Amino acid sequence: MTAAFLDPRVMSRELGLDFGDRVAGLVALETRMEAFCAGVPALGVDEHDEHAATRTYVAALAKAELLRLLVPKAYGGERLDVESTPICVARQWLARQSGALDTAFVMQGLGSYPITLAGSEALKRELLPAIAAGDRIAAFALTEPEAGSDVSGMRTTLTPTDGGGARLSGEKCFISNAGVADSYVIFAREGGLAPDAPPQFSAAWVPADSPGLSFEQTHVIAPHPIGRVIMDDVAVPAAHRLGPVGGGLKLALATLEVFRVTVGAAALGFADRALSEALAHLSTRVQFGKPLAKQQGLRFALADVATEHLAAQLLVYRAALARDSGDTGADKVAMAKLYATESAQRVVDRAVQSLGGLGVTVGEAVERLYREVRALRIYEGTSEIQKLVIARSLFGR
Repeated sequence: MTAAFLDPRVMSRELGLDFGDRVAGLVALETRMEAFCAGVPALGVDEHDEHAATRTYVAALAKAELLRLLVPKAYGGERLDVESTPICVARQWLARQSGALDTAFVMQGLGSYPITLAGSEALKRELLPAIAAGDRIAAFALTEPEAGSDVSGMRTTLTPTDGGGARLSGEKCFISNAGVADSYVIFAREGGLAPDAPPQFSAAWVPADSPGLSFEQTHVIAPHPIGRVIMDDVAVPAAHRLGPVGGGLKLALATLEVFRVTVGAAALGFADRALSEALAHLSTRVQFGKPLAKQQGLRFALADVATEHLAAQLLVYRAALARDSGDTGADKVAMAKLYATESAQRVVDRAVQSLGGLGVTVGEAVERLYREVRALRIYEGTSEIQKLVIARSLFGR
């Protein structure tokens, strides 16, 4: 009998959390996720062709109407507002299948949510329905060579021009969907300020075919469409500025507030798959005349990571529910992201160890998971940054 917290359906895992009137919708979502994920292998995607894989996955997610979770109902979405909890459920399912599939899904939300928050009505009506339909691929460009965890170190500049427009120059790095996206939300430092004026940061929506915009692909340890975005005096019309001048950091943080907790859910999906692979192997692999699952040391090792995995699930869905209920306290999200990603790394590592030589064999699921899970402790706020957030909540500053 499988432990309840490993039931494929999150809503059947007896997490003891009050999902309230969201339960019916989440149960229905899991039915759709189960059907969609069962069909993923038939897509025959070569994830090493990262751009083609992204396009295929976005099209498949759109056909299943899953991208509607990422935009408000008024613009073709499924729910009145974009909510963290259903996105967590979706990401947990998708990450069990593939990190690249999970990325294709979430980037449609991360790259379009600043439009939802701060775009003009015309821009929302142009872009958001196309995001939900999979007709446009989105990207979110914040990180720079000198501005990673410290986003205030941005050097990309948005220099005002006549009529409310601007010219954009600089470089972004480690941008998911670089080169495959149809448009980018780009955050930049306001140019043209007095030398002694405090820095201001703003945001703009930039189509990928804008003159002066170019891309360079970066290769990381697991298949992922990522790279540099280079801006050489790119014209930004006034209608493509997002929010007020100086409101860029607030907009970036408001976007991350919705999606950061869902990184923890992706980690849960990786851990789900890793535990499943380890349990299956230990139950069937015979050594010293009996299945490895009979070896007490291995049983205890799995018991440890399984307990961590349950704790991680509780933290992630607690934080997602809090956010959807209007609790914007950063500490819950930070704890969830920190613990879920760190514990998922340990679960995957234990799965690799449990499989022995197979665990490091290219083509085995746990070998892929070992490469995929590592980035989660870095992007959308490193583990160290999450600890800073938690410490501030403890000490009140």
